[in-house]
Amino acid sequence: MNIAVLGAGSWGTALALVLADNHHDVKLWTHRESQADQINESHSNEKYLPGVTLADEITAFSNIRDAIDSTDMIVFAVPAKATREVAEQVNQVSENPAVIVHVSKGIEPDTHLRISQILEETLTPEAMSDLVVLSGPSHAEEVVKRHPTTVTAASENIEAAKKVQDAFMNQHFRVYTNSDVIGVEVGGALKNIIALAAGITDGLGYGDNAKAALITRGLAEIARLGVKLGAKPLTFSGLTGVGDLIVTCTSIHSRNWRAGNMLGKGHKLDEVLESMGMVVEGVRTTKAAYQLANKYHVTMPITSALYQVLFEGVHPKEAVDQLMTRVKTHEMEDLVNILEDQGEKTGE
Repeated sequence: MNIAVLGAGSWGTALALVLADNHHDVKLWTHRESQADQINESHSNEKYLPGVTLADEITAFSNIRDAIDSTDMIVFAVPAKATREVAEQVNQVSENPAVIVHVSKGIEPDTHLRISQILEETLTPEAMSDLVVLSGPSHAEEVVKRHPTTVTAASENIEAAKKVQDAFMNQHFRVYTNSDVIGVEVGGALKNIIALAAGITDGLGYGDNAKAALITRGLAEIARLGVKLGAKPLTFSGLTGVGDLIVTCTSIHSRNWRAGNMLGKGHKLDEVLESMGMVVEGVRTTKAAYQLANKYHVTMPITSALYQVLFEGVHPKEAVDQLMTRVKTHEMEDLVNILEDQGEKTGE
């Protein structure tokens, strides 16, 4: 297949390498001409994946028209905040509808739209034939080393999901299919919030007990909001729920964990974001999730505490203390409420 990958950051480049391993012709787009030249001349992307040799089947472009020309599939691997702008550019130059795959993880503040909703709102039928979400526990640094990685392709059209599964899957990169687009996107986006919080607890010097509690209660928050938005509860027990949550909360490869770790050690948010050099999706997503929780009256104490740290100047330790002294409740209360809600929806 002819496949365009839009976004030559670490994840876009890693996925381009997976596709090249599967013998597809891959066009990798970046808005920086100098980066495209480096990729084509040295077969490397030193800023984002130093020391990694890129396959000859990967050709970089800085002109988006050339990048998507005659492609069967377009992979959106740009930061969440750039999705709308890049989709509008695709609209302007697209000459044939392609399967659109997005791999970004975030929710747009204020509009509260998931990435697939942004693409559906922006792309015309002349540019998009089907839409698929590719998500799961996956760090680019390990994918390029061809370490075993497993993700999920989700779409309302399961045949489109299978097409993406066939395009990406190989002996190192396993792809499952799923029809719960909402659950896959919400799990992938909101886990970045919990990863920021996990980094903060590590930065404060708290141990494994605190992190285990944070991950577990964080999953409850994710499922609580996700189900309210229409997701299936079981999705959060899968790769794009608990799987993505574990890897992002525990790995040094996670930008969100690293950013949180710096916050926990006393660095200011502006200083943290400047030093990262890459987008920390969890910051914007925290704002969006906080707004959604208030809109739908969903209890999300970890998200609320992190929002106070990021945007209201509350000290991280004070936020953790507030979480620990919340009104006592039953651990399974969330699960019972979710099951009751599902029963009401299905009439059981």
